Amino acid sequence: MISVAVLLSGVAVLLAAAVAAIALKHSPSVTRVIYGATLIVSLAIAATALHHLVSAAAAPSLIALPLGLPWVGAHFRLDALSSFFLFVVGSGSAASSLYGLGHGLHEKAPRRVLPFFPAFLAGMMLVILADDAFTFLLSWEFMSLASWALVMAHHHDRDNARAGYVYLVMASFGTLALILAFGLLAGAGGGYDFASIRAAEHTPHLDALVLALVLLGAGSKAGLVPLHVWLPLAHPAAPSHVSALMSGVMTKVAVYGFVRLIFDLLGEPTWWAGMIVLILGGITSVLGVLYALMQHDLKRLLAYHTVENIGIIFIGLGLALAFQANGMNWAAALALTAALFHVFNHALFKSLLFFGAGAVLAATGERDMERLGGLIHRMPYTSIAFLVGCVAISALPPLNGFVSEWLTFQAILQSPELPQWGLKIMVPAVGAMLALSAALAAACFVKAFGITFLGRARSSAAETAEEVDRFSLAAMFAFAGLCLLAGILPGFVIDGLAPVTQSLVTGRMPVQTEIPWFSIVPIAESRSSYNGLLVFVFIAISATLAVLAIHRFASHAVRRAPAWDCGWPDPSPETQYTAASFAQPIRRVYATYAFRAKETVEMPAPGDRRPAQLVVRLQDLVWDYLYEPIAGVVGLAAGRLNELQFLTIRRYLGLVFLALVSLLTVIALWT
Repeated sequence: MISVAVLLSGVAVLLAAAVAAIALKHSPSVTRVIYGATLIVSLAIAATALHHLVSAAAAPSLIALPLGLPWVGAHFRLDALSSFFLFVVGSGSAASSLYGLGHGLHEKAPRRVLPFFPAFLAGMMLVILADDAFTFLLSWEFMSLASWALVMAHHHDRDNARAGYVYLVMASFGTLALILAFGLLAGAGGGYDFASIRAAEHTPHLDALVLALVLLGAGSKAGLVPLHVWLPLAHPAAPSHVSALMSGVMTKVAVYGFVRLIFDLLGEPTWWAGMIVLILGGITSVLGVLYALMQHDLKRLLAYHTVENIGIIFIGLGLALAFQANGMNWAAALALTAALFHVFNHALFKSLLFFGAGAVLAATGERDMERLGGLIHRMPYTSIAFLVGCVAISALPPLNGFVSEWLTFQAILQSPELPQWGLKIMVPAVGAMLALSAALAAACFVKAFGITFLGRARSSAAETAEEVDRFSLAAMFAFAGLCLLAGILPGFVIDGLAPVTQSLVTGRMPVQTEIPWFSIVPIAESRSSYNGLLVFVFIAISATLAVLAIHRFASHAVRRAPAWDCGWPDPSPETQYTAASFAQPIRRVYATYAFRAKETVEMPAPGDRRPAQLVVRLQDLVWDYLYEPIAGVVGLAAGRLNELQFLTIRRYLGLVFLALVSLLTVIALWT
């Protein structure tokens, strides 16, 4: 109870900070005060959650407050699952607050950001602590509205206004789906606290309907395809440190909602539930990275990569459901550990990459990679931190992204032991999709780093860029260090996740800290193992020897030449690779089918000195064939229902009576 009380006190301080931001809006030091307060509170909450997670006696901590529904109240709970996700949220919030201490001084509309930033943090933490449906949904909606206000901070931009509108519609849709899911879980008895929901009996038909609703509700917030359309609009529209929170942290709150409802509250899973989640995860991972490869906007590219990584997480969750349904708890623990490890990893490197993109935006005023280049000379520290994030998200050793994806592949290799032929066929197919998405992710971040930081500057803004402030650099290098630490010593993270997997699938991976040389063993040493520390030492020694050999045997004459001149010393930066030209081979292979890509050459008229242009047109098939028809139907229905505004009192009373009779009939049939 003490832990929950401390955490709720921290949430109360965050809400007080939101009010203080309004009261101190004219103070010149309000930015430092608010971000300093959120930094301290976030660190305290992360430390408390981590202590509870690794504590030997990590029994659930409960507290009930006389708030919320009259007969239910507000219940809060801290167990192993909520401790892990609260640590992810707290650490991500602390890094964003540290980044905001410097970056926030450049914010054009601080009065629209500062009140909602601590409120957003409080909403995410309340979702994770909630132990009843009403508190969960109220916190979920509060989190959505606070983040919507941050997306709309620069609402004068038409693109930002559209992003806020789409986000609000999708958030409302997701909340409605979760309300229905909780209603089905509570049943006719109306036990809305999570303890009553766990004890209730559920039929297979109910399980299927709840799974579908949770995938719609939590999946829309996380960014599962085809519910991802709001994400690449809203994440780039928000201020950069808020983008890091939304992409690296808020999507993990959505993953928490899925895990809490499906693994904890719904009870024993079925094998076909795992297959559905697997298919959605595989499609999401491949389409997410293909969308990202087509982008020129750096923040939009990163937003689409969140879709890909959410797909990787759901592949692990789908495997865990399939293994658990077949009594393979050891394999379920492996798959669930891989998914949760990737939750932690993605929060680190995606926040780091958004911080780097924000630094580039602050220094140049540009998000379009076609107008950047050469920033490694102007912003060397930012470029190093961004490179670490690129290597981590590309799943290359010895950084952390490799470990979680390697564990996912190890779980996929256990699929021959599954009895269902559907899973025997589907799991290797999803494994191939995961391998494809990993390869495309590496190509995408070669493009992102190379076009942005290497070569020659393509604009005057890139030529005159300067390094960002020390607070922003501190946030970036803190997460870069954690990416390396979690990659070379992953056994500590795996052992830290053991209480979570034990509580959800009654199994855990072998104790990793007892294995010599800091190796990790997913199942047994006779099957497979990995040692990130030895890989790191080998890479460091090899790189050092290569540098020494080059300096020892190379010519001592100083030779300098322009970069990216392709053998032709043309001083124009237009001779370099661009984001579009780099992605052209992949676009021609995949985008022809995935996005119906069309390339046309626009030739000027004779005598016109303008150059010819290669124009690429891409179609978002999900938007064109799913959301636009729905919007058309909604518009048509709204036009027809508009006539209800002009009815007489007698007809209004008749409609109310019919609605009441219909609801009573549904309740009678349900009971």
